[in-house]
Order: sequence, then structure tokens, then C-alpha cells
Amino acid sequence: MNIIAVKSHRELVQARTPGHGMPGDLFGREDIFANDVDIFFTKHWILVGVTADIAEPGDVSTIDIGKSSIMLVRDDDEQVQAFRNVCRHRGARLKPAGKSTVGMLVCPYHQWTYDLDGSLKHAAHMGKDFDATCRSLIPVHTKVVGAHIFVCLADEAPADISLLEQTMTPRFAQYDLSRAKIAHESEIIENGNWKLVIENNRECYHCAGTHPELTASFLPEDFGFCTDGLSEESLLALDEYHQRNAATKQNWEDDGFICDAIEHLGEDAVTQFRSQRLVIAGNGESQTLDTRVACTRLFADLTRRDLGDMHLWTHNSWTHVMSDHAVISYIIPLAADKTLVRTKWLVHADAVEGVDYNRDALTEVWNATNLQDADLVAITHSGTQDPAYAPGPFSAFTESYVDQFSRWYAARLAAHGV
Repeated sequence: MNIIAVKSHRELVQARTPGHGMPGDLFGREDIFANDVDIFFTKHWILVGVTADIAEPGDVSTIDIGKSSIMLVRDDDEQVQAFRNVCRHRGARLKPAGKSTVGMLVCPYHQWTYDLDGSLKHAAHMGKDFDATCRSLIPVHTKVVGAHIFVCLADEAPADISLLEQTMTPRFAQYDLSRAKIAHESEIIENGNWKLVIENNRECYHCAGTHPELTASFLPEDFGFCTDGLSEESLLALDEYHQRNAATKQNWEDDGFICDAIEHLGEDAVTQFRSQRLVIAGNGESQTLDTRVACTRLFADLTRRDLGDMHLWTHNSWTHVMSDHAVISYIIPLAADKTLVRTKWLVHADAVEGVDYNRDALTEVWNATNLQDADLVAITHSGTQDPAYAPGPFSAFTESYVDQFSRWYAARLAAHGV
């Protein structure tokens, strides 16, 4: 009888040929998925929502992540709090996944009652010697940056979240995203591993062939371009593109808008992120089909529509902020072959649907793009599980960020003893 040795997580990571994709088992095996959730979604900072999810005191947003569950809460002082969704009595969940509004947090089992700051206010039949101060809800490390709510479920959170905060706070401040509301939100369950979702997001090699709506405004050349075999006419057009980009960015900088690319992506990074203000094609205003703003009520007190796309990547999210709206997506792994993608479209809090914006025009580009990406992730996941799959080489021109993600993934596993 032939016995096939099963490689460990570490052996599979080490088996990756440099500059090539990951072995298929890293996407398909449940034991590896469990490691990933424990390390990348418990011990690292992750995006789990936006401040508009909990706009008013008493608003609660509950998010399940693996075996864990957390509650984002807007307290009576209008501060964002995050707690473990575990009653301090016998462990019952206080809230199901989703959004709600409460006066206090009441356990449905024995009615232990918690204030919005997590303190235990009522526990019947516990006797005069019971110390309620020892039974507050368990807090979760929380960092609010612009409209983004990041949490870390580890006992000690990585300190380099401060680099993301220092970088993104002034970039988001120009839009005052704290004064934004959710105009639309969607959920898609993609039939693929979370790493494939992120890999797909880290390259635009596929954009021209699969994203006609997105490429009306998005310039794939911003993320790598191979000039081999191009005609003289095409090379001249590419040179004009670079000159136009440089002139546009100089104009933004002259007006005080931050443009430079900041990358904290290397193997020594813990909290991985990248940000840059990107030029928008066509009319240059927004990621819409006609490349003009979809919402005439601009963020903050902006008067310029052509401010490009302030983007942010992390290892579980991607964000695009334009003068008129923002698109914020984040992922939660559900199984080795299933990933939840949540997307929220933000507009100014005072914008009125049907007056300042049309929801279809606002959402049609990224609604289409998300569905297209879901199909790409599904066929890729399926293919990586085929016995014939052998990882191919990355394009050094258009997939360098995918290769970099693979190296960072390996480094973070090693840092946690895997």
C-alpha cells in the first residue's frame, strides 16, 4: 500500500518556488485555513467596519470571525468601543451577527445587563458578595482611522498600527469621513480561499480583460506595465500617460493634497498596508462609468471634483476614496473555500438620495467589479485544487505585489512558529 506523506503548513510554504504562485494545498486544506484564521485574523489588525455602521449612541454592529465574535458599539459619549460577544456569566452570545440599536446590552439567557461602556450593571440572584466590577465585557483592541474601524483580537496588538494611523489620518482628514453615511452595502460569498481574494486584488493584470466597468476610470498601468513588443505609437501614448500623471499629481500637491505612495508591505512589516492618490481616467472625477462624480454633495467642504482615488490596501481590505464617495471592502474568511466580501459605499452625511446622488450610478462600477472578481476567484480556487495544478511564474511587471504578498505571508507564519 502506498502511503502519501502530507506536508506540513511550513513545508508547503517553503516549497513555493520564488516568483511563483503558492501550492494548491495552501488554499484548500482545512488545517491550514484554521492556522490562517488564528494568525492573520486574530493576531493581526483587521478591518471590520466603518464608523457609519454605528452612527449613533446605542448602535451595535456584531461581526463573527472564526470562532470569535465581537460587538462594535457607539457608547453614550459617542466613542467607538469593541467587546467580545461573550456574556461574563456562562458565555452566551449577547447579540447575533448584524446591526441593532440598544439602550443597554442584555444577555438573552439570564438577563445580565451591561452598559455601553461594557460595565456590568445588573445581575440578579448573585448575592451581596458578588463583585460586578470583575465581570465587565472583555474589551478588544480598537483603532479608528478616518471612517475605518480596525480591531485586533490578540492579547497584545502589533504596535505598527501606529504607522498606518500616522499615514492615513491626514489623508482621510481631507475628506472628513467621520461625516459620512452608508449609501449602499453588499455582501458576496466568494467560492475561494481568502488568500486568492487578496491576490486578485493585488494585481490588475486581469483588469483589461475582465473589468470593463472599472477600467473606464481605473488605470491598470499604475500597477505595472510591460513594454516588450509595443509599437512606437503605443510607447508614445504610454509616455504621454506618465507625463499627464506627473502633471496631475504636481497640481494636487500644489493645492495641498497628499499624493505620494507609502508602502509598509515588506517581510518585516506586521500591519501591512499601502496607500497612494491615483489618477482617474476620462473626466478624472470618480470611479463611475462616465468618470464624473456620482454624488454632487462632495465630502467635507471640498470644491474640487478631480481629486483622483486615495486608495488603501491592508491584508484584509481595500479602499477607494474619491471627492464624492468612498468604496470600502473587507473580507472575513468563512472556510478554506469560502470568503465573505463586505463592501460599503459612503457619501457625505447630508447627501440626499435622488437629489444629490443616484444609487445605481454610485454603485454600478464596483457592484459589477466585485461579481467579476468573485467569478475569477472561484475558477482559480477550483483550478488550484486540480491534481494537475503546478504554480506558474508571476509577471515581474504586473504581479510583483502578489509575489510580495506571498513572501509576507510566509514571513508572518514563521514569526508565529509555523
